[in-house]
Amino acid sequence: MAAHRSPSMAFRLIPAASKTITTFRSSSSSNCSISSLLRGDGLSRGRAFGWGLGGSRGAASAAACSPSDPAQLRSARGDIRELLKTTFCHPILVRLGWHDAGTYNKSIEEWPRRGGANGSVRFDKELKHAANAGLVNALKLLQPVKDKYSGVTYADLFQLASATAVEEAGGPKIPMKYGRVDVSGPEQCPEEGRLPAAGTPSPAAHLRDIFYRMGLNDKDIVALSGAHTLGRASPERSGWGKPETKYTKDGPGRPGGQSWTPQWLKFDNSYFKEIKERRDADLLVLPTDASLFEDPSFKVYAEKYAVDEDAFFKDYAEAHAKLSNQGAKFDPPEGISIEHH
Repeated sequence: MAAHRSPSMAFRLIPAASKTITTFRSSSSSNCSISSLLRGDGLSRGRAFGWGLGGSRGAASAAACSPSDPAQLRSARGDIRELLKTTFCHPILVRLGWHDAGTYNKSIEEWPRRGGANGSVRFDKELKHAANAGLVNALKLLQPVKDKYSGVTYADLFQLASATAVEEAGGPKIPMKYGRVDVSGPEQCPEEGRLPAAGTPSPAAHLRDIFYRMGLNDKDIVALSGAHTLGRASPERSGWGKPETKYTKDGPGRPGGQSWTPQWLKFDNSYFKEIKERRDADLLVLPTDASLFEDPSFKVYAEKYAVDEDAFFKDYAEAHAKLSNQGAKFDPPEGISIEHH
């Protein structure tokens, strides 16, 4: 559907990477058991992203891999921080994590059919979904990190990158946990259409349909919308935004597109201020953005966040963690902390 080519609220964060990596290396998942690899259940070399497989690799077994290694997760976080300093890819890493997690359907109990953060977005079948346009660039940026830390699942890597990008852009510390299990093949990808769109006739109702399905509420919806303080929309990818503005013509990174805020690599509450005041035609306002100040329930939170950044940060951190966790399968069930206490 054409609507799904639209930038969604907070899910449609557009990359600002300074370069596009044209080659990548698919890694074997050594954190899967040797027996599962011998059976062909693991993600063998050349198959980690499903490239060249037409989105399918036959009837793959759903053998679970062992959980991520805490020490490798901490080291991977350090590498992601360095990557952010050189590529300015904060927006697209946030978007990658959200698109992997945002397929969750609370009415489906069975994993992985219920969706959620399970690493499925790495497969070509799901990457081809219209809402995921451009995310291949995020995968290419993260593949060297995955190659280096085979003891980290893709599902954890995507969520780690998303949370780290928010924090490194000046946002709140996200109360994350890890230990997510990866799906093993593209046949376990969710169907297209679970992510939000921007150009719907009833934006507020659409947002509620999508986010209530994930077990989120109005406060979560508005708080998560604030992540649009990062990133740009590009008309050639989404059909939304200007080709270039005074805020994007010189980058950093790839020039062009239209941002929601003047400082689109800084995580703060300026999104709510700009959407409310609409003083600058060079800043983007999507129908879903506008609905935050038009819908009575949404407006309560949007008005609050426009004047109280601390309240926004608190609610955003909680909502981000909720989105990242719901639907995921953790091993151990309580998850893994990588913070030193």
